[in-house]
Amino acid sequence: MKGVVLALALLGVGHAACADAHKPSDSYLTLAVHGGVVRGHWDIALRDLDLVLDLDRDGDRRLTWGEIRTRETDIDAYLVSRLALSAGDAACPLEVAGHAIDHHSDGAYVVVGLSASCPRAIDALTLDYRLLFDVDAQHRGLLKLAAGEGGNTTRAAVFDRDHRRQAFTLGGADAGSALRSFVRDGIVHIATGYDHILFLVALLLPAVLGRQGGRWSAVPRLSVALRNVAATVTAFTVAHSITLSLATLHVVMLPARFTESMIALSVLVTAIDNLVPILPARRWLVAFAFGLVHGFGFASVLRDLDLSGAMLALSLFGFNAGVELGQLALVALIVPVAYLARSLRGYQIGVVGGGSVAIAMLALGWLVERTLDVKLMPF
Repeated sequence: MKGVVLALALLGVGHAACADAHKPSDSYLTLAVHGGVVRGHWDIALRDLDLVLDLDRDGDRRLTWGEIRTRETDIDAYLVSRLALSAGDAACPLEVAGHAIDHHSDGAYVVVGLSASCPRAIDALTLDYRLLFDVDAQHRGLLKLAAGEGGNTTRAAVFDRDHRRQAFTLGGADAGSALRSFVRDGIVHIATGYDHILFLVALLLPAVLGRQGGRWSAVPRLSVALRNVAATVTAFTVAHSITLSLATLHVVMLPARFTESMIALSVLVTAIDNLVPILPARRWLVAFAFGLVHGFGFASVLRDLDLSGAMLALSLFGFNAGVELGQLALVALIVPVAYLARSLRGYQIGVVGGGSVAIAMLALGWLVERTLDVKLMPF
């Protein structure tokens, strides 16, 4: 019965998250301050604007430039109402200065030029960001802010539903604020990345067991379980850190659909291996191999922000640290309970078996949807 309950719980997570199993909804706000003037551009996914403005009037699931052009006034009004700039106590009225279409790693984006004039030279800039939070609680706005002579001082930050209003002092570097912002975003990314979570769950559930003759049996000592967990988590961490760095630095890049499909496949294959041995017995090898794929999925957040220099290094370190903290929290939640229950038949058959079946079902649905770009599940 406990196994059935866990399987249903895992399915419930998937029901709530299926639409979010792809790359999260992000926008990219790039601004430069020159005296009392702010100029830049705002990249917003067309699928996100379609969600709130119903741009696809003919319902063919393909947005054309003509459909967008006819709604430019509505787009502009919506965006200006969702972003406010101020310097000190004075508002800096925002104006739209052109439109274009660009492609990011996950599809087409509308690029909206922005300009704002403040009453005096800007020493500190406050942004109030409210895009999409009313329809997508997981949406984030990623900011790249340049200031100083020649734009040589760069700020980076992440806006989310709980951090909508942020202030930036332009006179000197504020590495601590940026680091905290990206650590927080890394934690949120792993907490809302349900495919990443289910991959780790599929790896961790049997970590307190050993396979003998194709069947699971309880490990004799806590030290054995901890060694299994440490090897698995370390291998996954090292692997995704490698590809996260390579992809963020634009050394190696993969198409978003391929990456997301491979992540779904990794979850599916790992869950099946819990039921029928098809992968190497050393689970840390599995964690490392598939961790390389998951790193490309993590990288989509930072790669499209297009940072450089010290700010790139800081954001990469902070985001990766946040991901690791999220993973450790998951390990701390699962492993102690799993170890205590490892000898129970209900754990081995119901939790590991039933849970793996539920994970495999969800992963199969994700794989089909991502590979064929179709919507199968109504949740």
